[in-house]
Amino acid sequence: MTGEELPIAFLRQLPYGSFAEQKQPSYPLSTENIIAIGRDPRCQIVLDALLYGSVSRRHVEIRPTAKTTESGLPTWWVCDLDSSNGTFLNRRRLRGCKILKTGDRVSLGQNGPEFVFEYQSSARSTNPASLPPQSIPSLLPIPSSVTFTQLFPILSTGRDLTQKAYLAPAVITIGFVVSMFVAVGNAIVFNLLLAGYLALAAFYSVYQLCGKQKPWWVFLGAAIATVVLLRSPILPLFIIIFRQVLPGQVPAAGESVNLLVLLIRMFFGAGLMEELLKALPLIGFFWLGRSLPSPWRERVGIWEPLDGILLGAASAVGFTLLETLGQYVPDIIQNTTLQLGDDPRQLGLQLLIPRLLGSISGHIAYSGYFGYFIGLSVLNPKQSWLILTIGYLTAAGLHALWNASGSLSPLLLALVGILSYAFLGAAILKARTLSPTRSQNFATRLRR
Repeated sequence: MTGEELPIAFLRQLPYGSFAEQKQPSYPLSTENIIAIGRDPRCQIVLDALLYGSVSRRHVEIRPTAKTTESGLPTWWVCDLDSSNGTFLNRRRLRGCKILKTGDRVSLGQNGPEFVFEYQSSARSTNPASLPPQSIPSLLPIPSSVTFTQLFPILSTGRDLTQKAYLAPAVITIGFVVSMFVAVGNAIVFNLLLAGYLALAAFYSVYQLCGKQKPWWVFLGAAIATVVLLRSPILPLFIIIFRQVLPGQVPAAGESVNLLVLLIRMFFGAGLMEELLKALPLIGFFWLGRSLPSPWRERVGIWEPLDGILLGAASAVGFTLLETLGQYVPDIIQNTTLQLGDDPRQLGLQLLIPRLLGSISGHIAYSGYFGYFIGLSVLNPKQSWLILTIGYLTAAGLHALWNASGSLSPLLLALVGILSYAFLGAAILKARTLSPTRSQNFATRLRR
């Protein structure tokens, strides 16, 4: 036995993300030295940069104070170091420093890693002044006995699940799985459910990368508005303008067209026409937000690039679902000569899956990218026309390149899809740095 006393107080890290089932360490606090927490290897408590991307390099410090509690125990300050995503004490934004109390929860970012401040139970009956400095061990995890809530974690962390990103996808997935089992034999309903799930998964990935909360009914409204536009007289009018007046005529079946002519036609007939159609709901939400009082105007409207990306992606979901289920799959089934024994419903399902998965690098990428420029024009109104023109032409160009490459090579089609998604990913990263609400966003990393 060494005769060492247990530390007086410590920070206990709470379960986080996909590591919720793993035992998290506890870190003893020193009455002499400052303890820094962050991603910098020079911090006393170093957090994994890949797992905790929202944490700053030096995010927060725990500093010993000269004050003591009523029972004579030492106290510590918790101080935010001007971190990018902020420090939250008991879910409230920390400004400067504040003395920690038993049970206080320190969160590094609104949805980042969380620590609980606790005094060692044996320290309550010990005079801390009698403990020599060398009795404080190095920052190693403190072993603890198994508790009832550790054996049944749902009793202690069940309520926190509603605020975690992995609960909603699991619940929705289970709902879709059960619904698809019920719909087996009904091809129309089954395809609709599968299409809805794949499109929702594609949008959710963009939502998590953007990291900004916005009401779900706003996204649903953007998707429905796009579907309504496609079913309205506006679509035939756009077809006349872009495909008859302008050189955007879609090649007829069996028509031989060289690559340059095909690109031009797709640029006008697909890129410019469809991207403008999908952008109309965004313009509507922009003006609607301007007319509403706060806080509804911030929730509904477009005020920054992240808003534009999210609403653009939602609009693309509505466009993709209607185009795929209402036109692409039925037309292919009708116009394809089936071999003996082929099932049209099976062929439709085979076409449905890759078509919708392609929306991640297709319509969602183009519309989200154009949405970035719509939001950027709001932040820079004096240069709005230049910003919108560049964004519109770029999104239309990527769209045209995708459509044209599909007739040349599957490999080229894949490369264009990756390029489109890279454009969207770059726009999301830039939008996160420009966001006026950056400290309140739950931005994640492209890699974890």
